[in-house]
Amino acid sequence: MNIKDYMSGLGQQAKAAGRELSRADSGKKNSALLAIAEQLASQTDYLVAENAKDLQAGKEKGLDAPLLERLELTPARIEAMIAGLQEVAALPDPIGAITNMNYRPSGIQVGQMRVPLGVIGIIYESRPNVTVDAAALCLKSGNACILRGGSESINSNKAIASCIAKGLSRVGLPVQAVQVVETTDRAAVGELITLSDYVDVIVPRGGKNLIARISNEATIPVIKHLDGICHVYIDVEADADKAINIAVNAKTHRYGVCNAMETLLIAEPLAIKLLPELAAKYKAAGVELRGCLKTCSIVPDCIRATEEDWATEYLAPVLSIRVVADIDEAMTHINEFSSGHTESIVTENYTLARRFLREVDSSSVMVNASTRFADGFEYGLGAEIGISTDKLHARGPVGLEGLTSLKYVVLGDGHIRQ
Repeated sequence: MNIKDYMSGLGQQAKAAGRELSRADSGKKNSALLAIAEQLASQTDYLVAENAKDLQAGKEKGLDAPLLERLELTPARIEAMIAGLQEVAALPDPIGAITNMNYRPSGIQVGQMRVPLGVIGIIYESRPNVTVDAAALCLKSGNACILRGGSESINSNKAIASCIAKGLSRVGLPVQAVQVVETTDRAAVGELITLSDYVDVIVPRGGKNLIARISNEATIPVIKHLDGICHVYIDVEADADKAINIAVNAKTHRYGVCNAMETLLIAEPLAIKLLPELAAKYKAAGVELRGCLKTCSIVPDCIRATEEDWATEYLAPVLSIRVVADIDEAMTHINEFSSGHTESIVTENYTLARRFLREVDSSSVMVNASTRFADGFEYGLGAEIGISTDKLHARGPVGLEGLTSLKYVVLGDGHIRQ
């Protein structure tokens, strides 16, 4: 197979399908999503059987247990994929919405209309459920997509792609609106991220190395986040119970997710009171603590943190802790070491809380809430394609609206410019 020609062919087909999809009304797109859901339900045994091939191949290659767990498709996970399609179908369609319509002194009306981006290339690793999530969001937002999953899930993704194609065909939408790259050749990624004649945006979902490579090599705009180095700052005026609950939840609710807290900052006057109790709860949860000198003096079995710890996304039961003088020192630390994902302040002083919201430069900034809420579903966006830490176009959880753009529309009645 000539990879360059193969990927170029996918791009051409996606471009043509995208034009047709952009004209589809909400009812047709929703019908397609529900038809795909029905196909998945009817093909559950087939999907599990194809996934078993990937699991067996993964075991033979020596993939570790967590990766195999993420790779597995169970009937329950297929049910979750079906529910996700149904949820996206129930969401409002952003395409065609006109906002900010105003009369100008000339008499014309000027507003903005929400439109699809065009063709979206999505590159992801291991979890085959992403194939359905990505397809659903792209279809609902009127975008064609080219999906390149990990080689370890090739059979699962092909099986899911066949269900998607049948669902699209059933309602009369082009099957090329969702295309899964059917080769495991790594050169396909390099071709996809440089298909600037056909692909409008690239969305990478995966580990830091994958995202860094795509960011460096793509000739197409990329919606991405590199790290989730999230902070919780416990202010001197925090409610102790709220602080403990938030700090524990932000770290221990789930470890391997980008919105888990990686560094806890605590105001010095509260540190002696709260750190021993927090340390006991973290220890009970199996969390390893790495702290500054002051932290170690309060929690004797805490490991001394290095400069590298402050800049590390652990994605594991490891937490770095730093005692700070006040909110200014906390914000200085955050703005130096944060990846721009999510930060939270715990305080009863809303003047300080407003300062934190205004001055901390991250895609989500919270007051008295766990960082684990930084999620498209929790924000009411439905499914999400990822969480962007970029500042242009989309920032934070990227749902349907994040996969669209705006164009200006002008309404006149024979108006000419004087």
